[in-house]
Amino acid sequence: MFRPFAWELAGVALIIVVATTISLAQPFLLKLIIDDALPQGDTRLLVLSVAGMAIVAAATGFFGVWQTWLATKVGQRLMHTLRTQVFDHVQKQSMNFFKRTRGGEIQSRMTNDIAGLQAVVTSTATDIASNATAVIGTLIAIVILNPYLALITLVTLPPAMVVTRQVALKKRGFVSQRQKTMADLQSLVDESLTVSGAQLVRTLGIAPARSADFKERSLALSNLEVQARMAGRWRTAMMNLAFALVPACIYLAAGFPQFVGQVSIGTLVAFTSLQVAVFKPMMGLLNVGADWITSSALLSRIFGYLDLTIEVPEPTNPVDMPRETVRGDLVLNDVSYRYPDGDGDVISHVTLVVPAGGSAAIVGETGSGKSTVGSLIARLSDPTSGAISIDGVDVRDIRVEQLTAIIGVVSQETYMLHRTIRENLLIARPEATEEDIWKALAAAQVDSVIAALPEGLETVVGARGHRFSGGERQRLAIARTIIADPKILILDEATSALDPSTERELKSALDALSRGRTTVTIAHRLSTVRDVDQIHVLGMGEIVERGTYDELLLEGGLFAAMAASTESDDLAPVEDDYLRRVAAVALETSATGSGPRRLAGLPEPATLATVSDLPALSPARERRRA
Repeated sequence: MFRPFAWELAGVALIIVVATTISLAQPFLLKLIIDDALPQGDTRLLVLSVAGMAIVAAATGFFGVWQTWLATKVGQRLMHTLRTQVFDHVQKQSMNFFKRTRGGEIQSRMTNDIAGLQAVVTSTATDIASNATAVIGTLIAIVILNPYLALITLVTLPPAMVVTRQVALKKRGFVSQRQKTMADLQSLVDESLTVSGAQLVRTLGIAPARSADFKERSLALSNLEVQARMAGRWRTAMMNLAFALVPACIYLAAGFPQFVGQVSIGTLVAFTSLQVAVFKPMMGLLNVGADWITSSALLSRIFGYLDLTIEVPEPTNPVDMPRETVRGDLVLNDVSYRYPDGDGDVISHVTLVVPAGGSAAIVGETGSGKSTVGSLIARLSDPTSGAISIDGVDVRDIRVEQLTAIIGVVSQETYMLHRTIRENLLIARPEATEEDIWKALAAAQVDSVIAALPEGLETVVGARGHRFSGGERQRLAIARTIIADPKILILDEATSALDPSTERELKSALDALSRGRTTVTIAHRLSTVRDVDQIHVLGMGEIVERGTYDELLLEGGLFAAMAASTESDDLAPVEDDYLRRVAAVALETSATGSGPRRLAGLPEPATLATVSDLPALSPARERRRA
């Protein structure tokens, strides 16, 4: 992490060495004043020594400011690099990662864990360099002054190192647990204090339970913080006491010249001054090591994300496919997909072809794998086997930014940023003009709604767009996709959350959006796929039927069963048409005794001997069938 800043760090180290070397002159000047200038009444030497002390203080202050500026700049650039690396890497994860990871957990690692490293990252380089230089220089100085007294100072180092490491290891466990608890707390906030979360809390009346849960986690976090700060505090206090007693030992030893030699008053004052100077950087150096041990708990969480394998990687040798050159031929060739932690395939051996400008629908019962096919086409995940291609080029060989320009998605869950309408629309194409925006809004049939707002396009949509109704949010999403102007369009249950009347109102907007584009419609409501070129019916992850709407109805298979068992009244015309056609076949069969045969204007029907072979309808519709 520090390697890109090697030259800056070398500059910091040089400044520190120079500043430390200059500061070491201070005790020697003090010795000169006490032993020579004052006893001998040498005014000139006294003035020069005092002036030297002032110059040393000014120089070390100047170098200290310079060092702090340069070191802080390097540290903040490193923090910026770390934050952006984590953000970019997490953004590249597949949708599976976001489905299995709590939003609060991601936010906690992005904010709390990285922020917890700031002090260590921004000060470590300078602390190591300054403290190491100070310790080495000061130790050399005290050895020069009196090697015997220096031994008394050095004897305290080994126990200090052992105690510091033990304290650091103890704190690391508390810090790791604290960060996990903090992530739990942030997840609880994220789940309770968003628009959807607040609505859930209020409608279920679970606010007191949520508050109690929050208090419990907050108290646990407070206790862990106290434990982390108090870990090894008594040991550290004992070491500080030992360091405080060392000067007393020095004074005592100086009283026995037979052991340490004759020591002048100036030497003794200079020595104790240096001794105090060496203990501070020595403890600082030990604390840097302790901080790194403690911070390893944070680093393991952060690099746990940076070490995640990217399931949807950028192509090694990408094929250049500008949106303007794409025709839109879409092919799924024997595609299967299995979740990384799954036991079996979600979809299996799916093959379908949608020519440029054509349309296809994927329908099936809940859990059949419809949306999975859509996410694979948009390359939110990569197939386990098989290939998906556009104009003959595997989507895995297309740059992500080009692929997102080629494929547009309108899904059931419309997401809006907490920004203005204009900003939400321009996300799709920042260079779009005012005219482009209003044309897209008109095509999505929402221009009159926006024009009637007091602030128009500058209206803030609110959290997740909840300022608008579901139909209005969906129209805005359609307008956003129109502005993006993709060649291939995926409509993933785009109207399933809307009531039938709103869905019918949106149909013309969706028709305008689909015009001239290769369109794949993923639908649960069969009324939305009547006009597509071909319908593919998924059953247990496999395509079990395919054909036009009329063909599939008359086959009497899964699609026909889905149509017949649908309870919503908006499908009554569909069912009536289905019943009318099958009844005609049955009547002719009964009249001629020749079995089903092709009727004028109808596709070849399936072998339904009588109307009673139809799938069971709801009791409310038995009268209609009769």
